[in-house]
Amino acid sequence: MSEIKVPAMGESITEGTVSRWMVKEGDTVNQGDVLLELETDKVNIEISAEESGVLEKIIRQEGETVVIGETIGTLSAGAGGGNAPAASEPAAAESKPASVPAPEAPVAPAAVAAPPESSDSNKTASPSARKLARERGIELDQVQSKDPIGRVYQDDVKSHGSQPSTPVAPPAAKAPASAPSAPAASGATFAKPVERQRMSRRRATIAKRLVEAQQTAAMLTTFNEVDMTAIMDVRKRRKDKFKEKHDINLGFMSFFTKAVVGALKKFPTINAEIDGEDVVLKKFYDIGIAVSAKEGLVVPVVRDADRLGFAEIERSIADLASKARSNTLALSDLQGGTFTITNGGTFGSLLSTPILNTPQVGILGMHKIQLRPVAIDAERMENRPMMYIALSYDHRIIDGSEAVRFLVTVKELLEDPESLLIEG
Repeated sequence: MSEIKVPAMGESITEGTVSRWMVKEGDTVNQGDVLLELETDKVNIEISAEESGVLEKIIRQEGETVVIGETIGTLSAGAGGGNAPAASEPAAAESKPASVPAPEAPVAPAAVAAPPESSDSNKTASPSARKLARERGIELDQVQSKDPIGRVYQDDVKSHGSQPSTPVAPPAAKAPASAPSAPAASGATFAKPVERQRMSRRRATIAKRLVEAQQTAAMLTTFNEVDMTAIMDVRKRRKDKFKEKHDINLGFMSFFTKAVVGALKKFPTINAEIDGEDVVLKKFYDIGIAVSAKEGLVVPVVRDADRLGFAEIERSIADLASKARSNTLALSDLQGGTFTITNGGTFGSLLSTPILNTPQVGILGMHKIQLRPVAIDAERMENRPMMYIALSYDHRIIDGSEAVRFLVTVKELLEDPESLLIEG
């Protein structure tokens, strides 16, 4: 018998969530067959069978959190075929009742095991916290978590257990007494439909990182607006030849990427990060492009954007966006960005304050292009296609004047796109 373990999953990833098992206990598998899918903070990873045999036991169920090196199942070694499954199936069948919470079955009627079991499915908690809660007969939904995203750890359960009189006794006594009268008085209040959905691991990680960014960085946002007339004129005149030559559309993102790189070269502190009491100035330009995918926002990285032409940037962005939406991004696609661009304008956003993608210290927000009246001179007004742009930055190392001048540089480069074409 061999153990199915959680493999090393790349830099900074120490745990994952069992997304789904592709096989059931007792199924025969061949070497290389996919056994299950793990969801990590960044990408999903498939775990394959290292040898042929029969899946004897699933130790970690779907939705449970697992760490690198943890045993999540067992596989009986064998070549498969007609005899192996026949010999192994009875064993698998016998092991199934043991894997269905046999130790907890006698406890369930005793009145304390059933509530924790149901709350386990709704509350994100570490395995040690779940175990301790079951042993003490504590409902996880009643445990107060100190974690920013609400995940319950063993210390939270211990703290809850040390104060049994506050949350446990009074609510338990009052709930049955009020239950009969409440529906009679206002039945609709308690009958309104709700749906509880478990937050995906990636969504939970995004939430945690956004909260961390707001708690650790001295984040500030400055705004400006760009007259998009010149860029739209260039695209209109050159788009057909560009598409014919490069087999890719000329979009707005390549102009913004080029303008950002030009401004970062002028203001290198915005292309840095903080490491303790040191400022790490990066001499390369790996630009993250925020992409909305099914599981939440991801930020794949366009490498060495300063060395790429417009067509190469557009092609890189298109490829990364396609991989993000098909959930095929690799870890290498997401790591090491130096600055991020996010475009809320694709969803109609007119103005927003983007949150830093830590440890980066700057992020540029693009928005909807909208016709607005603009003063051309003292006597003339024209309707121009205008876009608000926003720079969120870490005020710990970036001064306000530096941030404003960076954004002005981006604005000037975008309003003179011919210079970007020549330089690019």
